[in-house]
Amino acid sequence: MLNIRLSVLALTFVSLSVPLLSGCAGSTIDPTAVWTPEKIYSEARDESSAGAWDRAAMLFDKLEGRAAGTPLAQQAQIEKAYAQYRSGEKVQAIGTLDRFLKLHPASPAIDYALYLKGLVNFNDNLGLFSFITKQDLSERDQKAAKDSFESFKELTQRFPESKYTPDSLQRMTYIVNSLASYEVHVARYYLSKGAYVAAINRAQVAITDFPGVPATKEALEIMVKSYDAMGIKELKADAQRVLDKNFPDSPKPEVKKSGSWWKFW
Repeated sequence: MLNIRLSVLALTFVSLSVPLLSGCAGSTIDPTAVWTPEKIYSEARDESSAGAWDRAAMLFDKLEGRAAGTPLAQQAQIEKAYAQYRSGEKVQAIGTLDRFLKLHPASPAIDYALYLKGLVNFNDNLGLFSFITKQDLSERDQKAAKDSFESFKELTQRFPESKYTPDSLQRMTYIVNSLASYEVHVARYYLSKGAYVAAINRAQVAITDFPGVPATKEALEIMVKSYDAMGIKELKADAQRVLDKNFPDSPKPEVKKSGSWWKFW
């Protein structure tokens, strides 16, 4: 009788241990393994709606593999890119979008993929303390801005009727103005340091590469000042003539002589 009771106790212990052990191992078990693709998508959308972008990106990634070769996989890939973008994983988002554009060139979502790629680079992080310094796009590295412009440009050229085209055109205008302002920002710095040749070169880039933008006026003024400081009267007169023609109401730039790094006296 005692043996029977011990056996019963042993069985009870084993039966209680199983769920405990499986509970410990639960952290390594993927709960989505038994989910249908539709359920994964539904859960991923719920996470997105709740702002849990990391969790949403992970679920969309699982769905992309689970539903490979189906339209749902394409949808998962594009939504994963957006979730990665919102969670701050911008390099991963660009990689996901590049893969989508390569694998699905005929997808009806190509225009959105290009728009999102432009948006990711357009809003590229200015740095941890940018909200304090109020750093402008014209004062930072321009690679992301140029990449953004190219994505928006491809979108507007390939899909002029896309609902994303009007906003893309506005962002392109802003980027062009900012890129020109960046060149003038650098030219202004060189001018302040007496590096007149460098100032002229950067001002010319703003004028040549970005014609008609507001920064053109200051670029010409920098050229007038730089040529004057170097004593090159003919080129100064040419720059002044262009400035007067394009901006007739602007006052003459104040010319100030100063020492420069290239003089030895």
